[in-house]
Amino acid sequence: METRFITFESTRLAVHVAGRGPVAILLHGYPLDHRMWLDALQGPLAQQRTLVALDLRGHGLSPWCGDRAHTMELFADDVATVIHTLTDEPVDLVGLSMGGYAALAVMERHAPLVRSLVLTDTRARADDAAGRAGRDAGMQTVVEKGRSALSAAMPAKLLAPRAADDAHGLLLRARLQTMIESQAVETIVADLRGMRDRSDRAAMLASIAVPTLVLVGEHDVLTPPADAHAMAAAIPGARCVVVPGCGHMTPMEDPAAFAREVGAFWGS
Repeated sequence: METRFITFESTRLAVHVAGRGPVAILLHGYPLDHRMWLDALQGPLAQQRTLVALDLRGHGLSPWCGDRAHTMELFADDVATVIHTLTDEPVDLVGLSMGGYAALAVMERHAPLVRSLVLTDTRARADDAAGRAGRDAGMQTVVEKGRSALSAAMPAKLLAPRAADDAHGLLLRARLQTMIESQAVETIVADLRGMRDRSDRAAMLASIAVPTLVLVGEHDVLTPPADAHAMAAAIPGARCVVVPGCGHMTPMEDPAAFAREVGAFWGS
């Protein structure tokens, strides 16, 4: 894997590149970074595509830029700049959770840059009142109690239930906690503001004109399979796949199934 930096205006974004062939951009969830894609970067998908795992601004090796809110439109414009920098051809775009929100914003603002779309454990609708209140509570928690409080609580929401002695589950929890605790508090707050106030993009799904795959974990409680099926039904020609045994972090929980489904989609 090679790490590169793309600098424009006052922004410096880190991209982590592996593989060969046409470019595929991977957008991580909240409050994570490119490391959630390490299994994909090291797996069989790298034989089909040049995989580019982007650290969204403020995450991983991309420094916080002083933004009060990380809006999905801001992320989308950053992604467009990365695409223009790396290739003259449309890309395959893959987004998980918050990365899926950003991917939909890319489709709304920069659709000609996208060749195909994979939406993983995400949704098109905006937060309802309870969801917005939850974002506000998350901001209060991280400001008052720090990142450790967030990292202690989130894995149970992100991962499917596993036995206490499941080594794979313990490793996943440790990986998630490491990522969460490495993000700046300012980044976490800006993410929560951006997600809380994001636009509802359910109405624009019918305008998506590229091949689309919707993936969701069987036990995803944050963006459940019913939401994924509804989203796929609204996108012309889209296919929905429910991955058994997974929660909200399908690419980490079952990397082989994720690679198999996405690889088949890219090869179709």
